[in-house]
Amino acid sequence: MSTNTNLVAALPGDGIGPEVIASAVQVCERAAERFEIDLQFETAPVGGAAIDETGSPLPDETRALCQRSRAVLLGAIGGPKWDDPNAEVRPEEALLELRGSFGLFANLRPIRPVGRSAANSPIRGELLENVDILFVRELTGGIYFGAKHRTEREASDLMVYTVEEIERIVRRACRLAASRSGRLTSVDKANILESSRLWRETTTRIVWDEFPTLELEHLLVDAMAMHLLRRPSDFDVVVTENMFGDILTDEASMLSGSLGMLPSASLGEGVFGLYEPVHGSAPDIAGRGIANPFGAILSSAMMLRESFDRPDAAAAIEHAVELVIERGLLPRDLGPESASTDRITSAVVDALQ
Repeated sequence: MSTNTNLVAALPGDGIGPEVIASAVQVCERAAERFEIDLQFETAPVGGAAIDETGSPLPDETRALCQRSRAVLLGAIGGPKWDDPNAEVRPEEALLELRGSFGLFANLRPIRPVGRSAANSPIRGELLENVDILFVRELTGGIYFGAKHRTEREASDLMVYTVEEIERIVRRACRLAASRSGRLTSVDKANILESSRLWRETTTRIVWDEFPTLELEHLLVDAMAMHLLRRPSDFDVVVTENMFGDILTDEASMLSGSLGMLPSASLGEGVFGLYEPVHGSAPDIAGRGIANPFGAILSSAMMLRESFDRPDAAAAIEHAVELVIERGLLPRDLGPESASTDRITSAVVDALQ
């Protein structure tokens, strides 16, 4: 694969995806100008929009663009228009295919409430003090990628994990924990599931043998769902399998006040990564100029940090977002007197000065 070290594939997708990607690109280009980073953005269709245009959720041209790029910045995929369960192709297939074909096995989702945005959280304010959690979700194994079976009378989805798959995600989480507070929480369902028993045994071995200075805590997923809201400041790095991570991070979004605040990075062994806000396509508000752009903007900051090795530019974007939030410029999902997507984006760009 021949990669252009400066090229970013911008895949707007569906619903509010084009709006938030436009915001993220605008902010990222301003940061690149300030920090003298040579970035080039090229746009291509993906998801439902690509199905409408080409019949495929991930057209060959889009795949080729991703292969040429150093990173992918993705908006959102799917919507009611493409929700027919009997459809031959579905928008979400594009995301699963990108993760699998590029070996993006590690999904990083930071949870850090920020001032006025946290005030919108249903969780009591005193519980949100010092909350800074990094979820490390295994992304290419488990029940989402397992064999599927369906008849008129029954259906099944197979959850499979190999030792090697568990080892590589746990090592990634351990390295991250070692660079932070040294605390790692592993989430499973080892009291019931054989796959989780293998997960727990492998995690324990990796930590004991390779990262003995880490403090390791095992929690069952149902207990974690409770403690995440009861004592969120006790957690630092949390590692878990695919489906559990998907559910828990959506729950954890309430700590930040809104799902629209959360960025994510999907990474493999190299520098290539896929970056996207955690929120969905929100078709009910698409085109109205009121989408929350913070998740996409913060995803672009993660892209600069992880794929371009520019923590300085990433930190500047994150600081600019914090400044805008503290000034009270909040989107509709965070404040009663909401600012438009364009106004928020312009304020973040100005804060980058």
